[in-house]
Amino acid sequence: MAELKLLFKHAHDPAYATLKGYQATGGYEALRKAVKGERQAVIDEVKKSGLRGRGGAGFPTWIKWNGIAKDKKGPHYVVCNADEGEPGTFKDKQLMEQTPFLLIEGMTIAGFATQADVGYIYIRGEFVDAARALRKAIDEAYKAGLLGKNILGSGWDYDLHIHLGAGSYECGEESALMSSLMGERGMPRLKFPHAPLPTVAGLWERPTVINNVETYACAPFIIQNGGDWYATMGASTKNSRGTKIFSVSGHVNKPGNYEIEFGTSLMELLEMAGGMKGGKLKACVPGGSSVPIIDAEACEKAIIGYEEMADVKSMVGSGGCMFLNEHTCIVNFIWRTALFYANESCGKCTPCREGTKWMFQILDRIRRGGGREDDIQTLLDICSQIDGRSFCGLGDAAAWPVAAALRVFPQEFEYFIKNGRSMVESEPALAMLP
Repeated sequence: MAELKLLFKHAHDPAYATLKGYQATGGYEALRKAVKGERQAVIDEVKKSGLRGRGGAGFPTWIKWNGIAKDKKGPHYVVCNADEGEPGTFKDKQLMEQTPFLLIEGMTIAGFATQADVGYIYIRGEFVDAARALRKAIDEAYKAGLLGKNILGSGWDYDLHIHLGAGSYECGEESALMSSLMGERGMPRLKFPHAPLPTVAGLWERPTVINNVETYACAPFIIQNGGDWYATMGASTKNSRGTKIFSVSGHVNKPGNYEIEFGTSLMELLEMAGGMKGGKLKACVPGGSSVPIIDAEACEKAIIGYEEMADVKSMVGSGGCMFLNEHTCIVNFIWRTALFYANESCGKCTPCREGTKWMFQILDRIRRGGGREDDIQTLLDICSQIDGRSFCGLGDAAAWPVAAALRVFPQEFEYFIKNGRSMVESEPALAMLP
């Protein structure tokens, strides 16, 4: 199966980042179509499409949009999670820089469907080029009457703003993102059923829809061509429709972003990226650093789909796909992953605050040649005490990679503990320290 470009079809044409160039390819026809009809009709088309959140969780998009109160009693908000802090993922950055109007039109369509007054794009602070591209595009949209007052003569007003974060991974979590956007500390809130859903009480306690950049970018295609048309892509899978962008990195010959149809095999994605570099395939982290690692045998079986990836005990995640060759030390790889999550924990809850540090400390001791016989079981126990017990998903994201590596590559940890060195490295552990 070859790469199927939908969102990226015109991405490498500089003119596509301008309003004139975007409209020349049919841009804003979807919004014109949407505002002439009923709001519910837009949501119904998204439902038919089978679109699921592209940020990692894969939650059905239409359920969020449909969950906003129909009897409007105050402001409604639309928020775009453009933080993209997941290591290995860089698709949203390219979408914002090269296809800014796809995001803007998609968010405007979402705003119309949910009776929103204001939209916010929360961008990772390091994405300066993306913010500049969006700022320029938003200014063009205002001048053309595609944002602001009485959009396309519909009588509906909608404003769109950009907010740059300060580099916190935690603010990629939707409730922490909202807290940060409101000027509070970027820490997570209580979740349903202990607190209302964002669609009921989100930003400033008002109904709020939050989706990822790639999710909103799909909306113009769905509304213009119909949900049934969109659902034909990925029809070979159980419940994954449309295209998905994968950020392929690691030991491959052609790293980059690749847009594929759901139902493509993981090995076909590897082939698109030019195959392995520097050795044979050993392992893959298919959807960003937080998803479980799989070995070469599982890679051969893996089909890209939300349910299909679960069959090989991993996830589609955010699409940050890292291929690792035979010379990779899994212990060192997971040590580096654990260090990231220990540093990024916001410290609000005990399981994540303490557990991530304990995992890193044990892995660091193993890496330094001081591993103990009971370290593997201790790490598994810590993972079980973090997973599902943290205030937000960061704890799960920290535990899953470690638990999966211990399950899939136990021999590497056992060897490192017994011999004080990696089984794929010739130097003693201490010689590899930075």
